[in-house]
Amino acid sequence: MTPPRADASLDAQGARDTADPARLAIDIRNLRKVYNGTSAVDGIDLAIPSGEFFGLLGPNGAGKTTTLRMLLGLTPIDAGSVRVLGMSIPEQEREIRARLGVVPQFDTLDPDFTVEENLLTYASYFGLSGPVLAQRIEDLLGLANLEARRRSRINTLSGGMKRRLTLARALINQPELVILDEPTTGLDPQARHHLWRQLRRLRERGVTLVLTTHYMEEAEELCDRIAIIDSGRIIACDSPRALIAAHVEPWVISLNADAARRFIADPSMLPARMLEIADSWLIYTADPAAVRAELDTAGLPHSTRAANLEDVFLRLTGHDLRD
Repeated sequence: MTPPRADASLDAQGARDTADPARLAIDIRNLRKVYNGTSAVDGIDLAIPSGEFFGLLGPNGAGKTTTLRMLLGLTPIDAGSVRVLGMSIPEQEREIRARLGVVPQFDTLDPDFTVEENLLTYASYFGLSGPVLAQRIEDLLGLANLEARRRSRINTLSGGMKRRLTLARALINQPELVILDEPTTGLDPQARHHLWRQLRRLRERGVTLVLTTHYMEEAEELCDRIAIIDSGRIIACDSPRALIAAHVEPWVISLNADAARRFIADPSMLPARMLEIADSWLIYTADPAAVRAELDTAGLPHSTRAANLEDVFLRLTGHDLRD
């Protein structure tokens, strides 16, 4: 197995080496932010081509939110540079905001307005009106599957409906870039998959998407590339499949804590790498048959699965996902 790299920020830099700067939706160089003497963002480099679905993952406090806020011009930059859609932050913030959409982590819909009124009000910020806006609202209500709820008050909507409306609102100006900050938090599986379908359609239309999420399955399912950030630094950046291949063994065997203690009690049976998560132990191996044979001989129940992005996250950050 390839060991984790001490600093994989060169992965992101390498993407810039082969990308045409004119085609970059986001170009971040040596970005830094310090709070009270502590680096929240410590020299990040990112190059995100137009049309890519990009994920930014990391434990709480890793620097994701600060990075996004600087990207959106909401937090001053201490050092480095940020270019979005070919324009500079902070000099061209107004022009940039006119061409991007934002789906915040928490809903900011106006509860005093109906579904349609929320879209109309938000559209006014971009100077939209008339027949063009009317058709755009019809299209967005269809995308969000909210045509029948156009006159409903916000407090009558389910959580999934609110998130779909928040996405529709973010698209009212037909943005070239959409920032999604944990867009499916709190949604049931059906609502989550509905939102995924809409995001894939945006990707197919060439919209650039940047996603932060605590759901590793979501990032693995949707993203073309993913950067993992910890302690203000990017520690890995690649496609989900490449990250899994580079950083963890291909198979994971799971057993409960009691069974693991009996397994570890015999040093001759100790596998190369084990990780304790809650009340379970995970055994990482390239030879699952041999490990399973030992567990079967000892009469210990277990299950086997392929390694996934969550395993990479735990391997590189050392944090539980909800830490």
